[in-house]
Amino acid sequence: MHRSILTTSAATAAAAALLISGGSAAVAGPPTHAGPAAPQAQTARTPLERQVLAEGDGWASAGDGTTGGSAASQEHVHDVSSRAELVDALESSDDEPSIIRVHGVVDAATDDGGQLTCSDYAAGTGYSLEEYLEAYDPETWGWEEEPSGALEEAREVAEQNQAEHIRWDIPSNTTIVGASPEAEITGAALRIDGEENVILRNLTISDSKDCFPSWDPTDGDAGNWNSEYDMLQIINGAEHVWLDHNTFTDAPTFDDELPEHFGRTYQVHDGAVDVTNGSNLVTMSYNRFEDHDKLMLIGSTDSADRGDPGKLKVTIHHNRFTDVGQRAPRVRWGQVDVYNNHFVTSDDSPVDYSYLFGVGNESHLHAEANAIEFRGADGGADEVIKNWRGEVYSGADNLVDGEPVDLLDAHNTAVAEDQQLDEDTSWTPQLRGRVDAPQAVPALLSGSVGPIYTADGDGEGR
Repeated sequence: MHRSILTTSAATAAAAALLISGGSAAVAGPPTHAGPAAPQAQTARTPLERQVLAEGDGWASAGDGTTGGSAASQEHVHDVSSRAELVDALESSDDEPSIIRVHGVVDAATDDGGQLTCSDYAAGTGYSLEEYLEAYDPETWGWEEEPSGALEEAREVAEQNQAEHIRWDIPSNTTIVGASPEAEITGAALRIDGEENVILRNLTISDSKDCFPSWDPTDGDAGNWNSEYDMLQIINGAEHVWLDHNTFTDAPTFDDELPEHFGRTYQVHDGAVDVTNGSNLVTMSYNRFEDHDKLMLIGSTDSADRGDPGKLKVTIHHNRFTDVGQRAPRVRWGQVDVYNNHFVTSDDSPVDYSYLFGVGNESHLHAEANAIEFRGADGGADEVIKNWRGEVYSGADNLVDGEPVDLLDAHNTAVAEDQQLDEDTSWTPQLRGRVDAPQAVPALLSGSVGPIYTADGDGEGR
């Protein structure tokens, strides 16, 4: 449900009202703008869950900014440690600002009876992987037609059973934080679907694996297995979202350990964080993105009928990307500012490296002062950018393996003329904190990205 964004002034007033009414000491004062320059000190001023995005910190700070559930009354502050408690907290916001503190590991594949397996979701549907593989083997089914019939219908029902259990919608005016660096949500497919003013911080979000990937023999030259779930979807006009100090990872289900069927990896993962369908005003800061292939899609179609033109404005700064395959990010339509990130690809990566910056239809991607390293892995300056029907790109002061590189020139030199890109002069990023020298970025981010905070039982961050 759409709810109006709670402005900073409104959040301050609500917090003050809570103190006057004798509410819990969880509110130490007005919500504090957590600045990007000193991540270790952010919790020293006000509880982690009461912090709001700093003014000028990326696209999510535009307009009224992003305050999440910072002004939640005590009845809307939830401490959760199980799937049931987290789902109940998400569903009980009553259109009010809400705070959810996650303790320990919340596993989506559980119910009151304990751990669930893929067989539990498939029970009674008539689906089995063995029969599916036999029915749609390209040697007998062919390569020209997507699967259809009873077994494909059974797979779809089983998939829906899983979706109903693991796909959780986050409402507007909500802050979700990990109560400690060990807090984790695993196996879930989180969504911010048409909502606004949401903050996610200090969490590990992991392994949103699909039990029932679909086979498509018409996908590419050799067919592909396609999975359904992203770790986090920001979709359908969602806006004002701040993702900070989280880890997004496929662990413990790594792509290089997955089986092959029909000569293709039986892919159980889709995206990590996707921003699509007219969503807007997102800031991602101080996160870790690890061991994932198709990482981040900003804009899902070249068509203008999804509400994307003029939207999809995203800032990505001070994050560490370790062993990601592609889409870091891949952009259509939006103005996306990518600065002061550290990208590392190692020779033992569980995913194959393809590219980092995907330049798509009507996209305006600006990459500045990033540090990119290929540590014994395949890849180089000429493989950082990939042209997906884009026209322009801009950037400056990026390093590849410690050396200054003009990424646009490296790309244009390596590709055919019809794949070359022009310099984008249509915009200049404005909503930024400090831009650090790229040489300083690896050391600056060491120990400062991903979940690093602790909030005690009274909500005080330290």
